[in-house]
Formats: sequence, structure tokens, C-alpha cells
Amino acid sequence: MEPYRYHVYVCEQRKPEGIPSCSANGSPHVIDALRRELREQGLAGAVQVTPCGSFGLCQRGPNMVVYPDGVWYSGVRPADVPEIVREHFGGGRVVERLRSGDPATLREEIEGNRRNMAQALAAREKAGVLPDDFQQTLRAFQESRALLTAVELDLFTAVGSGADAGTVARALGTDPRATEALLNALTAMELLEKRGQTFLNGPLAVRFLVAGARDDSRAALRHTVHLWSRWSTLTECVRRGTSVTYEEMEERGEGWTEAFIAAMHKNAAFRAPLVARAIGLGGVRRMLDVGGGSGAYAIAFAEAQPGLEAEIFDLSTVVPIAQRYIQQAGVVDRVRTRVGDLRSDGFGTGYDLVLFSAICHMNSPEENRAMLTRAFAALAPSGRVVIHDFILNPDKAGPRTGALFALNMLVGTRAGSSYSGEEYAAWLREAGFAQVERVELPGPTALVIGRRP
Repeated sequence: MEPYRYHVYVCEQRKPEGIPSCSANGSPHVIDALRRELREQGLAGAVQVTPCGSFGLCQRGPNMVVYPDGVWYSGVRPADVPEIVREHFGGGRVVERLRSGDPATLREEIEGNRRNMAQALAAREKAGVLPDDFQQTLRAFQESRALLTAVELDLFTAVGSGADAGTVARALGTDPRATEALLNALTAMELLEKRGQTFLNGPLAVRFLVAGARDDSRAALRHTVHLWSRWSTLTECVRRGTSVTYEEMEERGEGWTEAFIAAMHKNAAFRAPLVARAIGLGGVRRMLDVGGGSGAYAIAFAEAQPGLEAEIFDLSTVVPIAQRYIQQAGVVDRVRTRVGDLRSDGFGTGYDLVLFSAICHMNSPEENRAMLTRAFAALAPSGRVVIHDFILNPDKAGPRTGALFALNMLVGTRAGSSYSGEEYAAWLREAGFAQVERVELPGPTALVIGRRP
């Protein structure tokens, strides 16, 4: 017995612009419509939808194949989806008007397209043309910069419920011609929609990029705007071996600090409950969140463990921001703040748990050794130190996110980097910790935990 009544494969392969493909013809929208319609018609449990590569009928797309019937549909539009779901998946009746054709004709067309593709690939190989995905990586900064400029200008808020280029330019105080070019580019990136001369926010923009949106992420994304400037110095940083634009946190200004903490909070608020469950908070009465930023982890730990009291240890420029988040979370009675410098100040004593979340990558190896030694002194017997960070493989050539983040630390810090699990384990043992273990988490980060004997 099959787990699903039907299994639907929908082509979603992307190809270079100018080359016919299902994706360019709108297959992502068909997939979204298919999943939505299956839910609405109560058939989500009966039909499995799987995006896949090319069927070889690119000019006819979007294409889908329905098994076990072996029915091929072509030229499917979102407006066709309710009929397919109702008739085929609900009633067992093939929608003949969308059927791709007879098997012999399809096979001939597919084989012809394969031959043409093989010839094109051979010609590209002979000419030494860069692979498309490699060129896309080289030019990825263009789309990134267009989006970051839109965030910086707060363009999506200016678009609102719909506006032409002139209206947006007047609201932003920008040049009309240049504004229209940016709006058109964002439309091509599917962040905006265009109807006549009116631009409208797409689903992602409506949810994340407009003032007052349900998941307004503009403040957090302004941190990425700031990163752009630092990453532009990477070549010189590689030559010198350190950041060429480094400033201490206290020197970076209120705007930078607010954006940085907002970005960290956006991610931490999601991951903190995962970390709390992975650690296990039974028996933890007092915890210290070193460099706790917005307090997302301290708040989540306090919420997860009744009776736990947390202290956030951070700079004077950060603590007032943390206090706002604590107030909003309603845990002022159990989460407190203390001003201090994690590179030099003592942490106190008698804690059951000391947390370093997204902290160690800012430091040099020597700074981390010294910091972990002070953490050992701050813990009660059997207390634990928890390092939550990007953890590199032994050869440091992966995972990809952690390896790239090492460059982020190169352009942004004096001597920070991403470190391997073996390095963290060695530093913990040097500081006196025992029972060192690594705990995997969903996503790009992991935990390294040491216990004080």
C-alpha cells in the first residue's frame, strides 16, 4: 500500500535567462497554489507534491507528472490548479485539456531537446564559458545590494499598498529615474509586483519589509546593510590579517548597536528555546548569560525553567536595550542585567550555568582561553559552561556557513574567527573542565558543553 494516493512531480528547474524553463514560466507559483488548494480541498494527506528537475519539455512549461497514473500535464497555471485538484485528485478524472500529449510525441520532443542541450553544453565547454552557477555566485552581490539599498531607504514602506515610481521617489526624497530602475529590478527579483505603472509589495515584502508588518525585520536587516561596508574591505583585510575598519562596540554609535542587537535578537528568539531543550535546565537555579545582547537566551531559559534566575552581562551601550526586551517579556523579576567587559572583568561566582552564545567567534584563541578560565571560576561545583556557536570541522574547511563566518570575523574584529570543536574542547580542558561534549542542533550552529568537577 502506497503512503499517498497520488505523487505529483512539478518541474522547478531554473535555467539562464532567455532559455525556456518551467521556473521562468511560473512553476514556483503553481507549486504554491497546488499545496494551498490541496489543504483547502482536504486532500493534503492524500497527495505528495515534489519539486524536481527538468522533464525535457521546457517550452511547454510549467510541467507536472502525476503518479501512479503516469499522466503528464503541461502549460499549467495557478488558475488551473483548483480544477486539477478537484477533478483528478478528488474525482480520479484526468483534465484532458492540460494533458501534454501522446507518449510517442512526448518522447520524440524530449529526445530532441536533450540532443540540443548536449550540443549547447559541448559548445560552451569548447569555448571555455564559465558555468552558469559560477557566474551567478560571482554576481550575487548585485541582487544583494539592490535589496539592501531598498531596506536602507525603507522603500517597501513607501510602496505601501501600491504606488508609482514618482510617488515613491517623492516619499523617499530620491531621483525618480533611479528609483524607477530600482523598483523594476526589485520586481524582477519578485519582491515587488507591477501592474501598469503601479508597484505593489510582494508576499515577502508584506510580511518582513514594511513598517508595522507582522514580522517586521527592517531593524535587523539594517545590520546586514552595515556588514556590506565591512565586507568591501575583505581584500585589504586578507593582506593585513585583521579588520581595517575595526571600532570598539562603544564607538560604533547608537544606530549600529540598535541594528546589531535587533539582528541578533531576531535569530536568537527562534533558537533560544532549542538551545534550552538541548542543554536541559533541570537543577539550574542561577545562570549567567555572557554578552547576552537582547537577553533572548536568558529570557527563554527563565521561561523554560520555573525558578531559574538569569543575569545578562554586557556593555553599558547594550544593557539598556536588553532591559527593554526583558520588560517586554515580563520577566523582570527573574532576569537582571550587569554592566561589564567580557574580555577583562570577573564574572562573579556561584552560577550553575554560564552561557557564551555567539561570543567566542569575536575573540582570539588567547582571549577565549582567558574567558573560559574566568567562567570556570564563576561556576559552582558541577556547574556547566555552554558554548553556542558555529563549530567548524577539524580541517576548518566546513561547514560552509561557519567557514564564511570566519571571514565575517576577519573583516569585523581584530582577531576573531570560527573555531573547530576540537579547539573548543582543548580550551575547556585547559581551563579545568571535565566531561566535555558536543551537542548538535538543527541549523548551522552547535553546542560544546563542559562541566566543572
